[in-house]
Parts: sequence; structure tokens; C-alpha cells
Amino acid sequence: MTITCFIRYEIDPFGKAAFEQYARAWGQAIPRCGADLIGYYAPHEGSATTAYAAYDIESLAAYEAYRARLAADPAGKANYEFARREKFILKEDRVFLKLVSGRHGPRQVFRTDVTVKEGIEA
Repeated sequence: MTITCFIRYEIDPFGKAAFEQYARAWGQAIPRCGADLIGYYAPHEGSATTAYAAYDIESLAAYEAYRARLAADPAGKANYEFARREKFILKEDRVFLKLVSGRHGPRQVFRTDVTVKEGIEA
């Protein structure tokens, strides 16, 4: 059973660019160390201090081994040091969830070329 790790970050509102650099740096290290990176999400609209990350991993046991590999990985070490030095991450919380609904059908494409004549779609 695959589980998904969701990380909620509280970041310095003036550290958004540093967080984005930090997020991009994980793009190769996380998969190389054994997790399936879904992505990092930085503030765009609304809160300037909330960011997220998500990745899939096989189990909590696999997560522990993955974290050890990531801490030993040269790119992982460098990125952890970058975050520590720049102090743009104020807080982070992790939660592990399992998908219980299953994947749903593809997103529907809505027609935008609809012609309306006397209140009736043509």
C-alpha cells in the first residue's frame, strides 16, 4: 500500500524565492533516494506564508530508510544546509495519508463554443 506524505510549511513571506529554489533542488534527490515526488507548492495567491510538498512512499518503514538516504545524499545535505543557513522555513508539519477513494476519471473538458438562441442551447 502506498502512502502519501504531505508537508505543510510555514515560510518567511520574504523567503518565497529561497523556498522555490529549495523546492526545485529536491527534484532529483527525492526520487534518487526512493520516494515518488508529486511536487512542491509555493504561495501564489492568498497566504504568503503557507507552502506544501507531497510525495508517495511504499510504507512508513520505507520512509525511515528514505530519510536516512536523503540525509546522506550530497544534494540532500546541501539543500538541508541551505534551508538552515537562510532560515526561510519557520515550521513544517508532516502527515501521512492513504488514498481511499481511488483515482477518478479524467477531467471533463467543457465546451466554450456553445451558442444560445432564445434561451435554448443550439
